[in-house]
Order: sequence, then structure tokens, then C-alpha cells
Amino acid sequence: MKSSKQLLGPFTQILTMNHLPESGAILDEQLEVISNGGIVVEDGMIAEIGEFGALKKHFDLKGSIIREMDEDLVLIPGLIDSHTHICYAGTRFSDYAKRLTGMSYLEIASQGGGIMETVRQTRKAPLSDLDHKLKARCDFLLKQGVTSCEVKSGYGLTVEDELKMLRAIQSVHEQHELDLIATALPAHICPPEFEDPMDYIRHMISELLPEVRRQNLSHRADIYIDHGAFSIEHGENYLNEAKNLGYSVTVHADQFSLGGSRLAASFQAVSADHLETSGEEEAVLLAKNNVIGTVLPGSSLGLGISFAPARQLIDKGMTVAIASDWNPGSAPMGDLLMQACVLGIYEKLSIAEILAGITIHAARALECTDRGLLEKGKLADLVAFPCSDYREIFYRQGALKPVYVWKKGRQVK
Repeated sequence: MKSSKQLLGPFTQILTMNHLPESGAILDEQLEVISNGGIVVEDGMIAEIGEFGALKKHFDLKGSIIREMDEDLVLIPGLIDSHTHICYAGTRFSDYAKRLTGMSYLEIASQGGGIMETVRQTRKAPLSDLDHKLKARCDFLLKQGVTSCEVKSGYGLTVEDELKMLRAIQSVHEQHELDLIATALPAHICPPEFEDPMDYIRHMISELLPEVRRQNLSHRADIYIDHGAFSIEHGENYLNEAKNLGYSVTVHADQFSLGGSRLAASFQAVSADHLETSGEEEAVLLAKNNVIGTVLPGSSLGLGISFAPARQLIDKGMTVAIASDWNPGSAPMGDLLMQACVLGIYEKLSIAEILAGITIHAARALECTDRGLLEKGKLADLVAFPCSDYREIFYRQGALKPVYVWKKGRQVK
């Protein structure tokens, strides 16, 4: 029987993401970097971390494995994509073509495209089809170094179809190496079956949210506050009931118009996501209420709009996570590292701030305390890049891909 204990190394550098400030600015000099490092993994967890020679000298060889690396490698925590919509059927390349002619996201939606186009295709798809497509997207993410990923519902918009999506997410989570964290997003937009959005919100509150909790399909609830989606009043009713049912809450906020961030602050949501139109006032309010800002550069790239003001959010004392928003409409790329690197150069983020945004801050946005950094007792979710200096990963702006990925100590790439 194979032992589950192994020593990996030496790595030219290990970035632990330990001992960093939880909010506000982070300097590269604050990063803990272990040179010639090693890591001991046991039963999927980090047992020890330190200088490879010292670990090897005292490593118990009986029934254990030493995996010695003979190349320059930089090891970081597994990447965490804390906002995606990757459970869906169909595509929206027609929407993209229309945007290239100058049509806006909201104009396309008003003509029957946008989210409702994906809703129509997702409703038609059997559970097995959603399961198959979601697995394929998880395969792609794992190869990119993403070891944990949030996935939202929101393309069903009926009780039956929202539950179908959440069951697909749960099924893939149980089968795939990638960890999936499900978020219930029935409040994505109001479907045409309901003339009054408040009637739809009440329907989801009474019929869907209790059932999702009963079946343990998700403990997170989200709502989209914006033009063409839901109002502050709708959000207050939805979030109040979601919190009463025991959900952690998050808000799609300030993408095209202001208001969502104030709602997130008033409910002390775990995170406010998007924030492209947020300003100084919104940043201060969110920071005061300990709401994490999740910025989504993939959406800005897909729509051709400004990035969220990540630099300002950080400088006003916020914790900022960076996620891909991978979805079939506004953010079809799904390359988290590349998007984070591009955001960093435009928003003048330090490498430490970029890396924190896709590891430890993303873990906090998902309330996952067992990942996002490398220290004893945390999950052995590890990603190794073929370079000798961590700065090269970001200098290459996502073109440098990981050569090794371990999920809970098991090599998956």
C-alpha cells in the first residue's frame, strides 16, 4: 500500500502567502519567499514546509516518497477563481459579434439576447449535458493551475432548472479533482414568465431558497443589482430572507450603475463583485463594513469597458480578490492568470496584490479558511511554474503556464 506521505522539492522559490496584511496595500517585499524550498505532504495536507535540505535530512523515509525536482521551479498556492458562471449550455458568440459593431451589453439583452439566451439553452439541456460541459471546463481550469472554483446557478430561473444546475455543480464537485463552491443565483434577471420582478423574487424566496438549503446544494446566495436586473428594494427582500435561511450573501454590484455596493455594505455581504463604476465613496463604505471587493477583469475585456478601480479600492482599505467571471456572454475567456496580470498593469497593482487576489483573498471571498496559502495544516493545493523568479510569472502576463499542479497532494498535471 502506497504511503500518503511525500516530500516535494527542491523548489527554487516557494511563495507561501503567509503573514500578509488582510486588507489594503501589499508590497512585494512583504511576500514570504523560501529559497531552495521543500514541502511535506501527508493525507492531502501540508505537514511541513521549509528549506529542502533540512526537511530531507529529517524526513522519515520508511514507506514515504521523496520527489526530487531537477529544474528551476517556483511554487505558489493553487489558484482560486472566486466568481464564475461555468455551468451552462450553448454559446453566445452572436452577442460578441454584435458588441463588435458597437451594440452595448444592455442593448443586446433588451433585444432578447444576453442572459436570457443562455437561460433558454440551459433550460433545454438535460442534467447529463450540463455535467459533461462543466467537467470539460474544470479540466481546462485545472491545467491552468486553478484548484478551487466558485460556480453560480442563474441560467435556470425556475425552481426546477435552478435545482438542476446546482445538482450538476454538486455532481461534478464530487467527481472532479477541482473543488467547486456552489452559489445560488436565481436572482440573476427576472424571466419573462413574471411581469413583476418582486413577484419573481418572492417566488424564489419561498420556493427555491429553502429547498436548496434542505438539499444542501449551496450555502451562498447572490443577486444582480443593476439596470435590466434587480433594484435595491428587490435586493433588500432577497438578501434579508437569504440571511434568515442561513446563507452567506454576495452581490453583483456597480457593474453599469451605482447602488449595489451600498446594498452589499448594508447587509455586510461577504463580497461585492464587479465594481466597475464604484468610486471613492463606495470603496470607503465597503471597507468600513469589511466587504471584500471581487473585481472581474474578464468581464471588462469581454465587454470592452473600464476595469474596476482596483488600485483605489485597495488604497481605501479593502480586501480585493480577482476572479474571471467566466461566462458565455460577457467573459468567455476563462484565463484567470492572464486577466489578473492585465488588470495589474492597468491598475498599477504590485505582484503581491495580484497574487493575493487569486489566492488568499479569493479564498476569503469564498470563506475557505483551509486554502489560499502554504502553511502547515492547509490543503496541499500547489502549482509550480518553470522559472527561477516568481516575478517572471507575472512579467509573462499569463503566457507562462504551470508545469505541475497538485490537488490535495495528488499530482493532477
